[in-house]
Amino acid sequence: MRLHIVPASTGLQWARSGVRTFFRQPVAMATNFFLFLLGLTIAAMVPVIGFVLTMVLLPAATLGMMSATREAVHGRPARPANLVAAFRAGAEYTRPMLLLGALYAGGFLVALGISSLFDGGQFARAYLFEGRLDRETLGAPGVQAAMWAMVLLYLPLSMLFWHAPALVFWYRITPAKSLFFSIVACLRNVGAFTLYGIAWVGIFILGGLAVGLFTTLLLLTGVLGGADSPLAAGVAAGLMTGSAIVLAAMFFTSLYFTFIDCFVAPPPSAETTTVGSDD
Repeated sequence: MRLHIVPASTGLQWARSGVRTFFRQPVAMATNFFLFLLGLTIAAMVPVIGFVLTMVLLPAATLGMMSATREAVHGRPARPANLVAAFRAGAEYTRPMLLLGALYAGGFLVALGISSLFDGGQFARAYLFEGRLDRETLGAPGVQAAMWAMVLLYLPLSMLFWHAPALVFWYRITPAKSLFFSIVACLRNVGAFTLYGIAWVGIFILGGLAVGLFTTLLLLTGVLGGADSPLAAGVAAGLMTGSAIVLAAMFFTSLYFTFIDCFVAPPPSAETTTVGSDD
């Protein structure tokens, strides 16, 4: 395995490649991402341990989206089976992936715990048990400080785990080593990742503006009736939700390109025999 140092402009190419690859198989990639969300949502509904279970499964699910992207890149159908590539490959792949997930869950909970020092745990409780932050909670003393502390703590956590699932699965290195190589790759290519993040912020903003403009045009032309009609509200909500899923699917499609440019292209692995992928 060898780390590649790429020009900062490569970050823009990663975002563009994600969008282009998504449109090679838009239905398949959108479906895979919807199933990705559905699986994590179902895991989150498990009593008591739902949140932790979701965090444990997230690295494996992310690897599944990267596996689907790999199929699309090579001109093969991206199938739902790709989402469980880590579990179809055998216990020697499943165990380290679940260990990686446990480390991620632990790191996330530690970050939440540290953020609780700023507000007595209000932000953490709202995040874990309510899933949202209302205006009243945000106005409570220390909550905004706790929120920003969580953001700052999550940045290194995300770099630790950014490449880790792919390194564990395709290179078969230990979870601990994968975390080290992942954060080194992110830090050594910080310029590319900065432009990559800026590109995706721009894509999401433009996507939201486009959907908003389209909805406004429908209202102005009377296609949806009045602005207060149930039809208008339903169509607007549907368009916003659908566009958010498509944009998020594009983003997850682009993750594969950040990996293969930071490291030598992944060699054949258990995926060759389990989900039909080969190079």
